[in-house]
Amino acid sequence: METKVLDGGLATELDFAGFDINDDPLWSARLLASNPAAIKDVHKSFLSAGSDVIITATYQASVPGFQEYLGVSVEEAHKLMDQGVKIALQACQEFCKEQDEEDSPGRRHPIVAGSVGPYGACLHDASEYTGEYVDSMTIEELQRWHRPRLGQLITSGVDVVAIETIPAAKEAAALVQLLREFPNTRAWVTFSCKDGLHTCHGESFAQVLADVLKSPQVFAAGANCCMPEHVAPSLKKARELCADPKKFFVVYPNSGEKWDVGTGWHGKADCRPLCSYAPEWLELGARWIGGCCRTRPNDIRDIKTSIEQWNKTSKE
Repeated sequence: METKVLDGGLATELDFAGFDINDDPLWSARLLASNPAAIKDVHKSFLSAGSDVIITATYQASVPGFQEYLGVSVEEAHKLMDQGVKIALQACQEFCKEQDEEDSPGRRHPIVAGSVGPYGACLHDASEYTGEYVDSMTIEELQRWHRPRLGQLITSGVDVVAIETIPAAKEAAALVQLLREFPNTRAWVTFSCKDGLHTCHGESFAQVLADVLKSPQVFAAGANCCMPEHVAPSLKKARELCADPKKFFVVYPNSGEKWDVGTGWHGKADCRPLCSYAPEWLELGARWIGGCCRTRPNDIRDIKTSIEQWNKTSKE
């Protein structure tokens, strides 16, 4: 199974570039309207660092959110999501052109993944970290909310869909069922987890991975936006239930820093480099690896090096 390097924290790079989005209800998606060039610059920075897969800036994008916080129409909201895909595709095209001009060895043709974040992220109340909202919603209600964005990303031409940071089994089930309306679409599903064994909502991590991987449209599953030390325990248990040799794990945790509502991110000095975890994740069946919050181009470059070294060693 071919290994690939994902990108890192899009919003992290925008934050470091001076954009005040951390308390914005649209988060990085606001820049689809206000500064799309800044998003493309971040995409290209990750491509230059070695990313094979670029994830669109649509994690916190929604038609209701754009209507409420930007005052746009339904049609204009769809155009903004289309913009998110076009920006990522343009970044990849420009990167490929630069490789051709430089006659770069080992040319890469990046993949664009359309980000589908959880319903809770757009509530802007931190409920995406608990998934409690699924307790009062039906499968049909979750699908009704997700359908416009998912459909637009697919119509706009993403290569695959990234159903990511899902805190609860119920929401994942709703989205996997919704994929059937788009039968030619392939997706990965990654969950947020509160420890090495459970999703943020409390279900068995191994079981939810096994469940979503039963779908013929889901080619990979795993974890993202979690502590890196939770990944290996999660995969060890999941590997016992996920036996399809054609499918694999995808992981892209946070840097290891901790978030405090009052003071923000802290603890960088105490973090192990993400690249140091990569060999164990690969041994456990992860094949697509990257980073989420607070992971930067240098982290992705180091992950790429670690994966290349593992590939070389595993072939010897």
